[in-house]
Amino acid sequence: MKPIEYRDAPAEVKAVYDDIKKTRNVPDVNNFWKHLAHDPATLKRTWDSIKEVMAPGAIDPLVKEMIYLAVSVSNGCGYCIASHTAAARKAGMTDAMFSEVMAVTGMANETNRLANGYRVPIDPAFEN
Repeated sequence: MKPIEYRDAPAEVKAVYDDIKKTRNVPDVNNFWKHLAHDPATLKRTWDSIKEVMAPGAIDPLVKEMIYLAVSVSNGCGYCIASHTAAARKAGMTDAMFSEVMAVTGMANETNRLANGYRVPIDPAFEN
């Protein structure tokens, strides 16, 4: 599929593109959105959800981006890794922070698999 550029987008897609550009203060939307635009309902639902989840809240924006980055690494999404690394760097992530996120992500993946493989029962102290 080819990305749907603004000039070629139907009105409902243009409305989402406009909201993305306004919210993120960017001149154009990135390729992820241009490909989701093939299904306008999915485009709108996904943007609305991301906008809500990534909005200012109890968790600092940089921490949110680093969480998104860690999950993207775990899921093996190259596009998402690139996108959220760039966003985290823009929000202030240093090389040292990136390295630490990668170390924690790698360790969590390893120990999660070990716990699953060994079928480790949950300790009573962890219940709740």
